[in-house]
Amino acid sequence: MAATLTSTTRRPVFHGWRIVAVFAVTQTAGYGCLYYTFAVLLHPIAADLHTTTTAVTGAITTALLASAAVAVPVGRWLDRHGGRALMTAGSASGAALLAACSQVRTIWQLYAVFVGLGLAMGAALYEPATAVIVSWFDPARRSKALLTMIVVAGFASTIFMPLTGLLEHRHGWRTTLLILAAVYATVAVPLHALVVRRPPTPATRRSRVADRRALVGAAMRDRRFWCLAVAFVAHGAAMSAMTVHLVGFLVQAGHPATFAATVAGLLGVLSVTGRLILTGAQRRIRLHRVVAVVFTVQAAAALSLPFAGGTRTGAIVAVTGFGIGFGVASLATPALLADRYGTTAYASIAGTLAAPVTLAKAGAPLAAAALYTSTGGYTPVLCAIGVCSLIAVTGILARATSAPPHATVACATVNATGTDGAYI
Repeated sequence: MAATLTSTTRRPVFHGWRIVAVFAVTQTAGYGCLYYTFAVLLHPIAADLHTTTTAVTGAITTALLASAAVAVPVGRWLDRHGGRALMTAGSASGAALLAACSQVRTIWQLYAVFVGLGLAMGAALYEPATAVIVSWFDPARRSKALLTMIVVAGFASTIFMPLTGLLEHRHGWRTTLLILAAVYATVAVPLHALVVRRPPTPATRRSRVADRRALVGAAMRDRRFWCLAVAFVAHGAAMSAMTVHLVGFLVQAGHPATFAATVAGLLGVLSVTGRLILTGAQRRIRLHRVVAVVFTVQAAAALSLPFAGGTRTGAIVAVTGFGIGFGVASLATPALLADRYGTTAYASIAGTLAAPVTLAKAGAPLAAAALYTSTGGYTPVLCAIGVCSLIAVTGILARATSAPPHATVACATVNATGTDGAYI
């Protein structure tokens, strides 16, 4: 009887999977409420505040810059204290700032609110969530855990952009923001507070601050880290510029606005497809090679758009090729960093990388707009996006072929993780 009970007793669910399930929900709500909603409310906000859409777009850019500014300190906090307090405070602040945004009357008030929203996003969205998941999962399960969160959160725009449009049509943009603030507060704050926690670690293996500092310093002296930085900064710039300017290019190429918007909408769906392809392919092919191939396809797609984008078939094929790589960096970055440097100081190292990547994402659309204005067409813009994708390929391959790091890097890794750092 006892044997029967023992054999049929269910094993407790690993708490890391509960955290993944929570993040799948809170990241979907977070990106939907704090980010994608403003793409829908851009024109209503501009009209009500008697300003231009460019000015409101600048406020969104300001939020991204604020998020980049806190990437490094957020990473250090996560390594030392975990994500519960930070992500709970970030989601609570995000909800409060959405409500505050509904009450702005001047453009300077809008910018002030968006600075706060950027700080809240830096504390509650993808970067801290990824760091928490990395700390909970071993390499064998890490990709699956990250993929689960990212695939679900990839539908944030699909869910919240139509919802925001419907709410704005019925209630106006101010009431819409109040409703979304209530939704986000109800979903994210209690889930972050109740479920997020640090992984159980024996006291004998708890890392000291000095160990983390040594590992971060070793990474900063490692040529491969900077190769990755070049790759993902260039890739982030290409993604951001294409997102903002694709519809404009397709309309200028002669396509109806509805067709252009529909094709651009494929990018979100294709980002999920690309993540699934990456996860499946890396079981047989080394990760950096898969990423390099995907980035090469994106470069070819961007460079072909000026010539093939004039037809519907050509536009769809080129956008599909580019869209396959849209979500690749979100999976490849944590995998490459954690495999090389371990998880002890992952958040600090990832935050150091996230800061310039976020700056590139914020600045690339403005640079592309300036290039378009100075040249009078989108061909130079698309060529620049293609070149950035090729730079990303070069960075990924250079990271794989660069010389092994200095012995002090290996020593720091051993001291902080107890392993050889899993150099790849």
